[in-house]
Amino acid sequence: MDDFWANAIWSLAPTVLIGLIFWFVMRALMRADRNERKAYARIEAEERAKRARERPAG
Repeated sequence: MDDFWANAIWSLAPTVLIGLIFWFVMRALMRADRNERKAYARIEAEERAKRARERPAG
């Protein structure tokens, strides 16, 4: 009976480890994308404000 549980754990371990690695990679990609979009939006807002200040009134 002990062999059964050991075999079950060893047969599931690679799948679980690959799943965890995939999850960490996807999480890192999503965070990087979110931060990049936030930075791009900030830069774009700064550029729009700069153009609005430089535009002559009227």
